[in-house]
This record gives sequence, C-alpha cells and structure tokens, in this order.
Amino acid sequence: MSDGHTLLDTPAPGRPNRAPLLIGGGLAFVLLATVGATAGWVLAGLGETSPTDPPAATAATAPAPTGDPTSAAAPPPVEQPATVAPTTPRTTTPPAPSADSTSYVTVPDLVGDGFEGARSDLRDRKLGWRLIFGTGLGEKVERLDPAPGTPVSHGTTVKVYVAGPAPEAEVPDLDDYDCADAAATIVERGFYPRYRTGRVGKVHSQDPEPDTTRHWNDEVAISCGAEEA
Repeated sequence: MSDGHTLLDTPAPGRPNRAPLLIGGGLAFVLLATVGATAGWVLAGLGETSPTDPPAATAATAPAPTGDPTSAAAPPPVEQPATVAPTTPRTTTPPAPSADSTSYVTVPDLVGDGFEGARSDLRDRKLGWRLIFGTGLGEKVERLDPAPGTPVSHGTTVKVYVAGPAPEAEVPDLDDYDCADAAATIVERGFYPRYRTGRVGKVHSQDPEPDTTRHWNDEVAISCGAEEA
C-alpha cells in the first residue's frame, strides 16, 4: 500500500551501482593505449634516419690549432747534398819541344834569301813548304810561318812569303817516266802534279805539253798506267 507519496527506487542494499566503474575503466584503457602508441612511434623514429636529415660526415675535421703558432714543432731539417764550387778551367801550355830532339827541328831564318834557296833548305831539314808569291818586286823571302826559331816536327809545312810574283818556268817532257819520278820532277821545276788515272805505271800523256811555259805553283797533269784503247 501507498501512503500517497511516491518513493524513488533505491538500490537494494548490498548491490552497489557498477555503471561509474565501467565508464572510468574504459577511459583509463583508452588513455593507456594512446600513450603506448605514442611512445612506440617515438622509439621507432629514433632508430630511423629521416630522408631530410643531412648525411653523416665521412672525413674527420682536423682540430683547430691552439696556442702560439711559432711554438709548433718545426719539421726535421733536410740534409742537402754537398755542392762543390765550380773551378775555373786551367789551360796548360805544353812545353816547347827541344830543338835537340830527333823528332823536332827548328825553323831556319830564311828571311832575305831567294825563295829557291829557301825551298832547298827546308827540304834538307825534312820540312814541307808552300810558296806564296806577292805583288811586289824580287824573289826574296819576306817572312815565314811558323816564324824562324820555332821548334816544329818533321814534315811540318812552312809558308814562305815571297815579295814578288811567281816567275815563269818551263814544263818538262815526262813521256815514259815512272809516275813517281815524273811527280818528283814536276815539283823540282816549281809545279804541282795532278794525277789523272792513278799513280802507278809509266806516264803516257801530260798537260800542258812539254816545253810549254807556265808559272811556279801551276799544275801539270799526268796520266799513268796502261793507255786507254
């Protein structure tokens, strides 16, 4: 029965209300799940390199020098090779050969002599000669080269400078001479021999012809050996 008042439903004693507990537990679960997911994402990101991150340097940077630069240890000195100062080359003048030596002879003083006599004197001393005629007058020797008194070896040619021009001389007849004898005769007459066909055999032709007049130092050509057919 009712006394006219409506009474609110009250839970039965001994049975607590579970709705608030269920709601609170659900919120706590969602919060924990969110926190766990966030922590996992952060930890996963630390192990990966972002594509926008700059690559790590591969070359070590030398540390900046510290302290006074003059106090740094200097490199060990490099030993330089020893150099020798250049010396001025010396020229040694060989001693003049002795006039008494059998290999040498002294150039005689022939200045003022006739060139033919000078030539004979040089030949007797086993010296050569070369007559060089001038444009003056006379047949006298004006000077010698090498100079008189110079020690020279046997066979040395001495230049004989003659005051005047070369005189005339007559070409000898050399037909049927031995080639060597013909050459000696040509030189004796004041000419120079020229060999056309060799230096062996008999002379069978010559140029200029015999008894022709030429000048000292001119050439006389001879042909020796068998005559051409």
